[in-house]
Amino acid sequence: MAATADVHPVDEMPPVRLLAAFGLQHVLAMYAGAVAVPLIVGGAMRLPPADLAYLITADLLVCGIATLIQCVGFWRFGVRLPIMQGCTFAAVSPMVLVGTTGGGLPAVYGAVIVAGLAIMLLAPVFGRLLRFFPPLVTGTVILIIGVSLLPVAGNWAAGGVGAKDFGEPKNLALAAFVLAVVLAVQRFAPASLARIAVLTGIVVGLAVAVPFGFTDFGGVGDADWVGISTPFHFGAPAFHASAIVSMLVVAVVTMTETTGDLIAVGELTGRRVEPRSLADGLRADGLSTVLGGVFNTFPYTAYAQNVGLVGMTRVRSRWVVAAAGGILVLLGLLPKLGAVVAAIPAPVLGGAGLVMFGTVAASGLRTLAQVDFRGNNNLTVVAVSVAIGMLPVGVPTVYEKFPDWFQTVMNSGISAGCVSAIVLNLLFNHLPWKAGPGAAPRPEGLLLGGEETAQ
Repeated sequence: MAATADVHPVDEMPPVRLLAAFGLQHVLAMYAGAVAVPLIVGGAMRLPPADLAYLITADLLVCGIATLIQCVGFWRFGVRLPIMQGCTFAAVSPMVLVGTTGGGLPAVYGAVIVAGLAIMLLAPVFGRLLRFFPPLVTGTVILIIGVSLLPVAGNWAAGGVGAKDFGEPKNLALAAFVLAVVLAVQRFAPASLARIAVLTGIVVGLAVAVPFGFTDFGGVGDADWVGISTPFHFGAPAFHASAIVSMLVVAVVTMTETTGDLIAVGELTGRRVEPRSLADGLRADGLSTVLGGVFNTFPYTAYAQNVGLVGMTRVRSRWVVAAAGGILVLLGLLPKLGAVVAAIPAPVLGGAGLVMFGTVAASGLRTLAQVDFRGNNNLTVVAVSVAIGMLPVGVPTVYEKFPDWFQTVMNSGISAGCVSAIVLNLLFNHLPWKAGPGAAPRPEGLLLGGEETAQ
């Protein structure tokens, strides 16, 4: 028992039955986002249904492998925190452009492989930038992550983007029912059941959705039992300079987003991310992205969806998320299982997503509560960063007249807000001069947003 008491909650190994339930909960939280990228890219390239199905199973397989690398880790790969990995949405627009006009999937995969190698090389550099992420910056970034995800949950609750019945009251009613179930379980159920409140809400919501005709399992019968992804299924990778440059911009954006997610999970689990562990996490991202290019899928990053689930359930074990990675590997190898999960209607996920993504935003507010806002410009840093981060979320076409590289960076509210918070914190708190008559530099602890550096 003494040895157990010394084990950090991140490293605790729950019983197998709980591992499976907690892991499945994480899979359901990120599944829709994980399969969205291959669906969007494959659909834009007008791939036949068989190739589209292949992209999805390959994506799920590498999602699982990437999650295992990040959670379990080996040598200097993996942050060893409860982090789910999935395809980054930041790469969608460049990949569609390259795939439709610049060489097809071989050119996409060539650029993805180069981007992955670049992330591995740049990981130590980003690790040394951790001192520029004080509570003022991290709290702001976590808040932006949560708020920017809420429209995703809203679209799910309304029926899913492109659905014929988008916005129908019945969809929102189902989402509200699932949300009510999640809250009721979390409030009134025993602690053991409260920890799987999201899974319970999704299962109950699905049980209600089926008889009311929200979904059908017709696709399950059509799916194969076994599907194996083979390297370079769509041909040998092609290396086009323009495609590589656009994907390198994506690499910098995803590294910035991943840094915010890793810091957020470190805050939630009580194991703060250090420069070395941040570099290890980013290096795992790079390796997973290389594997994505080899196994016919796309760049990988930490999934913010699951950050909220960690905060909400307070289950901090990385082995839970590793179990989720194992489930994803099974889904990638057994397409029929994947089809079962895919049949879950969007409103069910939307009801659960509202509370999960809101939890991320609330966690950002909790971190900002550590910051001193008196007699300084920290409030301005938060205000402007949140405004810039929310701009592309509220007005998705705001940057459509700008160059592609600019859109890649700024169309992601998370990366735009993160860059803004870092720059503004440097401007107001780290420069050797301070605007205003007779103003003197503040102590180093306040330069870092109100928390002493010794902490």
